[in-house]
Amino acid sequence: MKILITSDSHGLTKEVAMLKQRHEDDVIARIHCGDSELPFEAPEMDGYYRVAGNCDYDRAYPDIEELSVAELPILITHGHLYGVKSSLGPLEELAAKKDAKVVCYGHSHVARADVMDGRLYINPVSIRLPKQSPHPTYAILTYEDGIATVRFYTLDGNEVPELEKSVSFK
Repeated sequence: MKILITSDSHGLTKEVAMLKQRHEDDVIARIHCGDSELPFEAPEMDGYYRVAGNCDYDRAYPDIEELSVAELPILITHGHLYGVKSSLGPLEELAAKKDAKVVCYGHSHVARADVMDGRLYINPVSIRLPKQSPHPTYAILTYEDGIATVRFYTLDGNEVPELEKSVSFK
């Protein structure tokens, strides 16, 4: 099972639609971690689980989204309400409270994957304005046989292997 994860597209429409189309046959879910700056009902956002970022003003966006894909509990938030630019501590508390195994967030525009207390935290970076990286990236989460692996890709589809992270939920 594979899930597409993106964030911080800040008004981009072609790129959000392109990612959806590129992976339409190989992912079973799509996640946008906020700051799309698009209306909730924008056609480009159709088919994405999506949350509000600090630059999203459409009140239809929820602050957090909880879902279970292939029995894998996932929590999505933008991160601005949990101070992710300085610490993942408040987000860790929320993940524990919600019993999430995977947490997807954005806001910092820094690509990272962290394993803490048996949970996988994924920030796919900004597909518009990445920081600490020369390339805008997005992520694909693969979950097979109790192992979750996140891989990062540039917008043109090239893998960024040094960012890969795996965790066992067995």
